[in-house]
Amino acid sequence: MAPLLMPASSPKLCRSLVLLGLVLLVAVDVSAAGMYDEIELIWGASRTFFFMDGGSEALALSLDQSQGSCFRSRDKYLFVRIDVEIKLIEGDSAGTVCTFYTISEGPWEIHDEIDLEFLGNVTGEPYTLHTNIFANGVGGREQQFRLWFDPTADYHTYSIVWNPKHIMILVDGKAIRDFKNNEDEGVPFPTWQWMRTFGTLWSAEDWATQGGRIKTDWSQAPFVSYYRNYNVTWCRPSPGVAWCGDEPKGSTHFDLDQKTLADLQWVRANQMIYNYCTDAVRFNATTLPKECTLP
Repeated sequence: MAPLLMPASSPKLCRSLVLLGLVLLVAVDVSAAGMYDEIELIWGASRTFFFMDGGSEALALSLDQSQGSCFRSRDKYLFVRIDVEIKLIEGDSAGTVCTFYTISEGPWEIHDEIDLEFLGNVTGEPYTLHTNIFANGVGGREQQFRLWFDPTADYHTYSIVWNPKHIMILVDGKAIRDFKNNEDEGVPFPTWQWMRTFGTLWSAEDWATQGGRIKTDWSQAPFVSYYRNYNVTWCRPSPGVAWCGDEPKGSTHFDLDQKTLADLQWVRANQMIYNYCTDAVRFNATTLPKECTLP
C-alpha cells in the first residue's frame, strides 16, 4: 500500500493529511510480499540479480570498472523500522562502498537522509561503517564504527529505527547510534518528509579506503554484495494515539530502555572510531553543532 505523497514544501499539510495514510498501517509489516516485490532496480540492472538464498529472496549487487548497481524501495515511509540483512564483499574490497540508506525526494536544500555506508578495505583489514544523518538539508553528522565481527563471512542485520523522538542505527539488534529529536532546542530532525530506501554498490576509490591512499584493484572485479530479508514495519504509537506523529511530547513511549542505553555506551567505548562531536580540528567552541552541546 503506497503512502500519500506530500508536497515537500508543506509540512503543515503533511501533518494534517498523513493520518489518512497511516491510521491503517501502524501495525502492518509492509514487506510480507518479499524483497522482489518491495524494491526496484534503478541502475546496473544488467549486473544485478535476484536469487533464492536458502528460504529467502536475496539480491546481489555487482560493481565493475564500468558501473555499479542500485536498488530502491517502491514505497516511501514516514516513521518506520527498516531491517535488511547484508553480506559484504569478500577479500580485497578497497575503494568500494556498499550502502543502505533512506532519503527524501523533495528539494535537495531541505532533504532528510539516514546513511549507512560500508567502506571497503584491503584483504585482512576491517570494514568501516560510516554513518551520517541529514535533517532539513543539514548533514555533517558523521560517526564511524568498526564492527565486532567479519561482515563478509555471513549475513548480518542492519536496521534503521525512525520515530518522532529518535533515529537509531542497529547492528544485529544492538544499537550503535542514536540521534535524538532536539527540535525544541533548535536542532532540525526529520519529522514530515517521507523517505525511500536505497541500496547501492559503487566505487569511491578517491576517498573510501584510508583517505583514498589505497585504490581499487579492478583485477578483482566484479565485486559483489548481497542483500536479503528486507523488512519494513510501521511505527506503533502508544495505546489511544492514532499515529506516531501525534504522540504527546511528554510521552515516554519512545524513550530508550536500559539495554539500548547499555549497548550505545559499549559501542561508543569499544567500536566507535570517529565522532563529529569530538572533532576539535573540524569544529571549535563556536562552530560545534548544537546537538553536541546538549545533555
